[in-house]
Amino acid sequence: MKRKGRMMTGMLAAAMLFACAAPANTPQTEAPQTNPDEITAPLTGEGAEEHASEPLHYVPAPKIEGSSLYVKKVENMPDDFILGMDASSVNAEEQSGVRYRNFAGEEQDVFLTLAESGVNTVRVRVWNHPYDADGNGYGGGNNDIDKAVEIGKRVTQYGMKLLVDFHLSDFWADPGKQMVPLAWKDMKIEEKTEAVYQFVKESLEKLRDAGVDVGMVQIGNETNGALCGEKIWFNIQYLMGAGSKAVREVYPSALVALHFANPEKAGSYAGYAKKLAYYNLDYDVFASSYYPFWHGTLENLAAVLSEIAETYGKKVMVMETSYAFTTEDTDFSGNTIGEGGGIVKSYPFTVQGQANEVRDVIDTVVNHTTNGIGVVYWEGTWITVGGSSWEENHELWEKYGSGWASSYAAVYDPNDAGKYYGGSAVDNQAMFDRYGKPLESLRVFNLSRYGNEVELLPDAVEDVNLYVDLNGRIELPETVNAVMTDDSKQPVPVQWNVTEADYEKMYAGGVATYDITGDAGGLEAHCYVNMIEYNFLENYSFESGEEAPWQVTDNAKADELYVERKVTDSKTGEYHYHFWSAAANSVDFVLTQPVENLPAGTYKFTISIMGDDGGDTDIYAFAIVDGAEVGRAPLKLSGYNNWNTATVQEIVVGEGQTVTVGIAVRCSGAGSGAWGKIDDALLNSVS
Repeated sequence: MKRKGRMMTGMLAAAMLFACAAPANTPQTEAPQTNPDEITAPLTGEGAEEHASEPLHYVPAPKIEGSSLYVKKVENMPDDFILGMDASSVNAEEQSGVRYRNFAGEEQDVFLTLAESGVNTVRVRVWNHPYDADGNGYGGGNNDIDKAVEIGKRVTQYGMKLLVDFHLSDFWADPGKQMVPLAWKDMKIEEKTEAVYQFVKESLEKLRDAGVDVGMVQIGNETNGALCGEKIWFNIQYLMGAGSKAVREVYPSALVALHFANPEKAGSYAGYAKKLAYYNLDYDVFASSYYPFWHGTLENLAAVLSEIAETYGKKVMVMETSYAFTTEDTDFSGNTIGEGGGIVKSYPFTVQGQANEVRDVIDTVVNHTTNGIGVVYWEGTWITVGGSSWEENHELWEKYGSGWASSYAAVYDPNDAGKYYGGSAVDNQAMFDRYGKPLESLRVFNLSRYGNEVELLPDAVEDVNLYVDLNGRIELPETVNAVMTDDSKQPVPVQWNVTEADYEKMYAGGVATYDITGDAGGLEAHCYVNMIEYNFLENYSFESGEEAPWQVTDNAKADELYVERKVTDSKTGEYHYHFWSAAANSVDFVLTQPVENLPAGTYKFTISIMGDDGGDTDIYAFAIVDGAEVGRAPLKLSGYNNWNTATVQEIVVGEGQTVTVGIAVRCSGAGSGAWGKIDDALLNSVS
């Protein structure tokens, strides 16, 4: 995962586009001459089975006593379950003046604090050469292999294992970006394969010679169909195999992991695993990122990982997860996650909410996922540096690489890092406060093994959303749900801070949203009052999670037609109607909803669509009154998150007539298959 100052903008949009589009099956025009069996050297027979089942031999520490954190015990957790923390930025943080402390507030090696809190594995990313020609670091910790060795020695000192994450790039690699190192940019696949092997081998030899205890090695980071500049699996598999071969030679007892993202994308993980099996790749662990604000439900995560474990006999794990404990920004460089912004807020943004997210992910992997072996929290040590101003912090980010990117990264990544360089965008997702003192949530790693069910207390108040017709009556609720420390909910009385002048403003302000605050037992409550035109359609934004009362007629048997829950792909709420199909002319469907007993009058119908790869299309919104079409309005697919909205005007309805509204979608398909999302269907009275 990559974290940066700009919040969910270009890079994330590109990443989500990559996730939504079907993977391209680009033919290899000139097959490499290298024999893949010579590169991958897969383990077979008894050796492979013995290696794959070898435990990591962790010894859990006793329970931490006296914590105020509520933690329900994760039953059945094995002693060797990986409880990890990515701490890649620690060196740069400390060089920038950060002083980490223990729970008593005393300065202490951060890795000792992690070990005392139940962490048994530390993950560190490794970039090939994150420096410009003058030696200026690109940022993000300037994580070359020498930084990994420094961290690894400290990790080993405290009895933890190191998890090495080779991005096989000079800077951030993620679903939207898998750039080749500058030194390898002109290499053919045979040369690049050898370069990967030598780089991973020599890097691991440095760790081995320094006495670092490496328990797992990751070849590539969030490699959703791309790696090190290669975009077809026929080439990707050579690079993964070369890295795996190097691991087997230098650290034969270490597990080899391959890492992917977007488990919410239907069929994607099964597709990746099938490719890996087809090429007989030698690896042990199929790992996933899981950020609840982007990646769907825990139930879906468990299902897709279990399918891979059961089909291919692989271990599975969550390689990255995190959650915000506050919305506050402490370094003058915007946070990736905060209130709003099109995210799913699964837990309160509190210390307890952060701990509950981690505990639930651990429980999911332990008790609901086949062959689940671990969970790693992402960059829980990446806090603010400096403090008084952006200028002061910027100087440190540039000098020591303690921000997500420095301006020097422009030579490698001019379109992203070169424009949007800055500080930590995840300081509000760390497990240390701005002064380097650990949050109580850090103890969740230890307490998940034992449980710590202390007195239940209110932790936050659940937001309220009201939708009120412009001609309707605003009635604020008398109670709101308090989110308790065990993530349960209890109603509590609320006193809203609202005046008659506020009501008048809401009635007179047209279509708009207002944030009304209140006091609920000492906790701040929010009621978002959405003033809207009354919509005569049911389930207008598919928020029920079901198709009904919508009706779909599929004329060409599309691969995927269903209601999907994915807030980042929705225009409103968390759900939308999703379609995708790979074959030419296989997207041809009509989505309709009949409405009876409308008052006589004139109406308008509005609906929105976004998508891509449609080729030649015929898409339009329409309205039918008593079986006769009375109007239509054209629509088009304009790319990811570019919503196209059409309105059918002047729908005249007489007394007792039935109106049917809907959208017709026909796509010939182009590239990797036509796909799209439909949302926000509105049938409003005009007169």
